[in-house]
Parts: sequence; C-alpha cells; structure tokens
Amino acid sequence: MMKNLQLPEDTFKHQGMRKRLIDGIREKGITDEAVLTAMMNVPRHFFFDQAFLAQSYSDHAFQIGAGQTISQPYTVAYQTALLKLEKGDKVLEIGTGSGYQTSVLMEMGVKVFSIERQKELFDRTSKLLPTMGYNAKLFYGDGFKGLPAYAPFEKIIITCGAPYIPDDLIKQLKQGGRMVIPLGAGEVQIMTLVEKISETEISKTEFSEFRFVPMLQNREWGR
Repeated sequence: MMKNLQLPEDTFKHQGMRKRLIDGIREKGITDEAVLTAMMNVPRHFFFDQAFLAQSYSDHAFQIGAGQTISQPYTVAYQTALLKLEKGDKVLEIGTGSGYQTSVLMEMGVKVFSIERQKELFDRTSKLLPTMGYNAKLFYGDGFKGLPAYAPFEKIIITCGAPYIPDDLIKQLKQGGRMVIPLGAGEVQIMTLVEKISETEISKTEFSEFRFVPMLQNREWGR
C-alpha cells in the first residue's frame, strides 16, 4: 500500500490496463455506464504499493492490512449499480477501507459520509483521498451505529459482511432510500437490496453470492 502521499503517475499504460479491467467487468454483466465511467476515472493503482501494479488491475480482491481487503472491482461495480445513485445523493458508506469504493462514489457526484473501524486504515485513507482530490467526510467509528447526526441518507452501502441488518442504519435511511448490504454471518454473503417503504416497512431483494471480510462489533474505541 501507499507509503507516503506522493501519488504515482497515471500513464497511458495504467489507463490501458484500467480500460481492459472495465471492459472485463462490462462483459460480466455490469451495464450501468455511469458506474463504469466512474471506475475508469479512478486510478486503482494509487491504492497499491507500486510493486503490485499487475494486481491493481486484476479483477480480484487484495489484502490492504489490518486484516482487510480492497474489494474486487466487479464487486464494487455491482454494489454501486444496485444503489441507483443520483447526483447530489447523500450516501453513507460502512467500511471505508482503502478508499477505493469511496472514490468511485465521489466520481458519481454524490456526497459521501464514510465510517472505518480500523484506525490504521482510517489514518491512511484520510490522507490519501484528499491528495487525490476526493473530499469525502470520513469518520473513525462503529459502522453498526452509523452517523445519526448526519442522517437521513438517500443511499447506504455496506462493504463488509453483515450478520444482520442493523436497526440503526434502517432508521438513518431516508424513506424511499436504498441500502445495499452483503448479508450472512458465514464465509459467503448474499448481496441484498433493502428499500425503505415507510418508517415501519422495508422490502428486501436478494441477488448473487459474494465473499466479504466480516463487519465486526463491540470494538472499544481508543484501545
């Protein structure tokens, strides 16, 4: 991963590798061109140590430290497309991680509020994203609790495997809003779309199976 705030170049070679990656994601069934364009605009190799250039443009997840991963690009595209983002949407992201998904959201023209529970990753991403020109609002905290002070949110995206749908996040979702959450306590999760019909009613639609690192609870902050 990045050792300092000096960003590498984004050369024609990098852009060519990125285009091949995006073409591959399109061939796998992602048809939302706004999402694919946003991903084309984000240099994914900025989130990697320069020694891992080849891995940065492969369609695979990759370890980023603190027991976490940068998500597979196809997964990023899949989740982002399910959100059906509109410019200006206020979006809550649970699990900032490397900041790659955050950057794609920012490229979609939305306002991003993102929570990370791993201090190491929070500190790194808080420096990297502004250097790249992405001014998301980043928080070190408990994703299960969300950000009630900034609610409601039109869209919520969870980038880790959740054992259940947190009630606090449902409360913070705007009526008519969409939440995309990988549900499942085991090694495999079901990508699930939650739509808030009213303050007392939600609908759930299940999609494909994915594998995410777990969404962890009961962290004692400051330790």
